[in-house]
Amino acid sequence: MNYWLVKSEPESYSLAQLVKDGKTAWTGVRNFAARLHLRAMKKDDLVFYYHSGESKEVVGLAKVVKAAYPDPTADEGDWSCVDLAPVKPVAKPVNLATIKADKILKEMVLAKQSRLSVSPVTAEQFERLMELAKTRV
Repeated sequence: MNYWLVKSEPESYSLAQLVKDGKTAWTGVRNFAARLHLRAMKKDDLVFYYHSGESKEVVGLAKVVKAAYPDPTADEGDWSCVDLAPVKPVAKPVNLATIKADKILKEMVLAKQSRLSVSPVTAEQFERLMELAKTRV
């Protein structure tokens, strides 16, 4: 299993909206690095849900329910999307300042390339984030 992190501004598409919808197509990604990550996602991979914007924090856990397929919102170009479903909110959100200060998490792609909307998370980083979030799968 691989682990990932996706970012969304809560005003655009919050974790609460994902929970309400039950699943969503993660469309609209127009960055080549993020596209590679989307294409590497496999069914049942776990995904941290991160609220960008003002809050800047990991707020929940989702999973890939459908691997990469052509993004139906793309008018031109070769873009991909995946389908995500909610797993659960984290018990304690983990903010970006905590991530950047942590000896394990400071190496996350999120901490180094803050504009990237889809990024990989190592198994060690996944375990540490879950520990800080006081959450179990």
